[in-house]
Amino acid sequence: PARSTAFKKLTESDLRHFKSILPAETILATPELGGTADPIELEGFNADWLNKYRGDSQLVLRPKTTKEVSEILKYCNDQGIAVVPQGGNTGLVGGSVPVHDEVVLSLRNMNKIRSYDELSGILVCDAGCVLEELGNYVGERDHIMPLDLGAKGSCHIGGNVATNAGGIRFLRYGTLHGSVLGLEVVLPDGTILDNMSTLRKDNTGYDLKQLFIGSEGSLGIITGVSIATPQKPSSVNVAVLGVPSYENVQQAFKLARRRCGEILSAYEFWDASCMGAVLKHHELKNPLSSDFPFYVLIETSGSNKDHDDEKLGALLEELMEEGIVEDGALAQDEAQISRMWSMREGIPESLGKTGATYKYDVSIPIPVLYDV
Repeated sequence: PARSTAFKKLTESDLRHFKSILPAETILATPELGGTADPIELEGFNADWLNKYRGDSQLVLRPKTTKEVSEILKYCNDQGIAVVPQGGNTGLVGGSVPVHDEVVLSLRNMNKIRSYDELSGILVCDAGCVLEELGNYVGERDHIMPLDLGAKGSCHIGGNVATNAGGIRFLRYGTLHGSVLGLEVVLPDGTILDNMSTLRKDNTGYDLKQLFIGSEGSLGIITGVSIATPQKPSSVNVAVLGVPSYENVQQAFKLARRRCGEILSAYEFWDASCMGAVLKHHELKNPLSSDFPFYVLIETSGSNKDHDDEKLGALLEELMEEGIVEDGALAQDEAQISRMWSMREGIPESLGKTGATYKYDVSIPIPVLYDV
C-alpha cells in the first residue's frame, strides 16, 4: 500500500527529542536521520522471521521502562508519527514489522520479572520477557507457563498476549483470555493504563484487559503482564502415531478426549509433506517404521505416572485395534519426548527453508478443515 500522507516523515529534530528521553544506547538511527547506526543493524527489525515482509524504518527505539514508552507514544501521537510495536519479531504474518518507515518501538529491553507468588503461581513481568526464560524461571519453582510455542526461545510474553497466541498447551489451558490476570498498557496518547491485577477472581468493574488481548498493538502497547502459571506435572508421556486419513485423525481425537480427558494436554497433527520437510531440514529420523498420510502427536500430563501410563496404553491399544491408527511410537525418556516435539515445532522453520510459503493464522472448524 502507498504510504499515508497523514503521517509525518521523521526529521533530525525528532531524533533529538528521542535522545532527550532515552539513553543513547537504546536508540538505533541511520545517518539519514543524523544517527550513526549502519542500516544493516536495523535489518532484524525491518524484516519478518521468514524474510517475506520488509519495511524501511530508519529509527528503532528500545525503551527500558513503561515511563519511556509513555513519553515516546505521547510525542509520536502529538507529531503524527507512525509507530509499529515489536516484541521478539517471530510472527509469520508480518504484523510486527514496518510497512514503510514507521518508528519501530522494540520491547526487548523491558525484560524484568517483577514478582512471583509461589503459593498462587501468579507471575508479574515486563512484556519483553522471553517466553522460554519465563518457563525456566517458573519451572524451577515447579510451575509451567500456560502456553508453549516453537518460537519460545525468541518470542516475548507481551507479543504472545498482544496476538492471543494459542500454542501447543491450548488444549489443556485454553486461551490467554483466561490465563492473563492483568495488564499494564500504554495508550496511543501516552496514558498509562495500570490494570495489573493479581487476583484470579476480580469482579470490580469492566475487565479492560480483555480488549488488549489479541489487539496486536492497535489499541495500545502492552508493557507489563500478570499471568497465572499452572502446577508442573510430575508425569508426562508423548506418543507419535501414523494415521491413514484426516477422518481417522478426528476419530482419534474424539477417542483421546473420551479415554484420557483429565490428563490429555496436547493433540497435534501434521501431514506427510510437513513430515518430509521437517525430517529433511532438521535431520531427524521418522519414529515410525513407514510413512503415513497423517501423523498425530498425543501428550498426557498428570501427577500419577502409573495411572497415566495405564490410561494412555489403553488408548493406544484401542486405537490400533479399531484400525484408527496403523502404527505408533511411545517416547521412553525425556530425550525422545524432546525429539518428538521438535518434529511438530520445527515445521514452520522447515517450510520456510523449502521455499515461498503462504502463512495464515486462522481458526477453522475441525470437520471442514480439508474442505476449505
